[in-house]
Amino acid sequence: MPALLKSPAWRSLKAPDFIKNPFRLIYVMVVLAVCLAGLLGAATPILVELMDGSLSKLVALPAAMVFGLLVIYDRKLTLLLIVVLRAGGDNALEFTRFSLGGYMVGIGGVINGIVILLALLLVFERPKVLPGRAYMAWAPFLVILALGAVHSPFTGESVRLFLQQLSYFAMFVGGYQCVADRADFRRMLRLVVWSSAIPVLYAFVDIALHFGGGFRLESTFAHPNVLAFYLTVIIVVAFYLLKTMDPGASGAARLGLVAYVLLLLLMLLLTKTRSAWLATAIGFALYALIFERRFLVYMVLLGVGALFVPGIGDRLLDLGQGNEVATYATLNSFAWRVYLWECAFAWMSPLHYVWGLGLQTFAEYSPIFFPLAGKTKFGAHSVFVQLIFELGVIGLLAFLWQSASLIRQLARLLKFDKLAAFSLILIILSFLICSFSDNMFYYLSYNWYLWFVVGAGCALARVLAATPSKVTASTVPPPMTAPYQSAVQPRY
Repeated sequence: MPALLKSPAWRSLKAPDFIKNPFRLIYVMVVLAVCLAGLLGAATPILVELMDGSLSKLVALPAAMVFGLLVIYDRKLTLLLIVVLRAGGDNALEFTRFSLGGYMVGIGGVINGIVILLALLLVFERPKVLPGRAYMAWAPFLVILALGAVHSPFTGESVRLFLQQLSYFAMFVGGYQCVADRADFRRMLRLVVWSSAIPVLYAFVDIALHFGGGFRLESTFAHPNVLAFYLTVIIVVAFYLLKTMDPGASGAARLGLVAYVLLLLLMLLLTKTRSAWLATAIGFALYALIFERRFLVYMVLLGVGALFVPGIGDRLLDLGQGNEVATYATLNSFAWRVYLWECAFAWMSPLHYVWGLGLQTFAEYSPIFFPLAGKTKFGAHSVFVQLIFELGVIGLLAFLWQSASLIRQLARLLKFDKLAAFSLILIILSFLICSFSDNMFYYLSYNWYLWFVVGAGCALARVLAATPSKVTASTVPPPMTAPYQSAVQPRY
């Protein structure tokens, strides 16, 4: 018996390890998990009442916890999953929103926070990947946005917009961190194109359910404009992948990608977003003038064919009437925008042109200065007007500095891949074109894909510029066939 009492088994029975070493990581995690489970159990009745019994809202918290576990498991994988799935989630995420303290929150906001957290973690893990020039492109604008949020009398909405802009920078950082060579760059572009699979498939459902007079395609997005601007990015990326396909790729694969690009163009037409049409048309015209003149013929044929799509001609003719200020019902959309801008600028004091009135003030003050507003809070419908109104000329210059700086970084790609440089710069130019007449800052999905692709392109430009002599056969483009060569070699 004494021998049994002295045995290791008996000593372990008398004093278990979790009593001897209560602060071991595994035991601490178990205690925290038990406490969290108890807390969630106690909060469940309150949560159910807050969510009004809505199943979609109730799954928001567990879904957010799953995302949190994914962040712990693999940060880059989590980011890439968001890239693939986010375009198909706009409408679904709307159902998870609920009011908390007067502000609408939901799993979409949690995902935004996760994206910012992922960018921070990726930078901490590999701090030397992002060069100073990448930070300096964004820093002035983000700093002025933060000052604008502090200066704004509408704290909640201004902070929300600032965090949204910060998430755009986070996606830029994510794209930068995911590219170490050409192969990575192409993988990221393919993921971006794959993100359009759900919106494309659901577009058929949207057409079947709602097609008719005044129909505008919005698919999985909250508004047709968001889909249209998202498609401006996807079309450029898909077209680049098409023109740089491996010469050994099958004819079926090439034909399938051609058909997919044409389908995306048709979807863009059905959104009836004219600024996105203009940006895409300018992009293909520039491509034709620089690379392949025969695309001018294709553009004419597609343009004529587009006029036979129901509603497209009416959308174009709409700009030819309703140009005199009377009521919103009789003004066309562009004349309405011009009148809105005139009223905003006339209402501002001279000092406001320098510093602005603060972030998110245009929409909040629009019922005051815009006679046609009524009780509606209208956005500026122009990034440039919004910046001057809210952040002054200083904010506008910081925004233009951001675009110019990123274009300059992408221009380094011209030595290595002219078509990639052209495509990425075109994406930024399209953003600027559409910014003239729309509220581009608020279209989160579009901005995420835009800046993720630009970040990946800036990373590729830096890698190729830093190690031109070390580029191996695995990192250079495949041998060019005649069609491919004509596509990437500009004709002057």
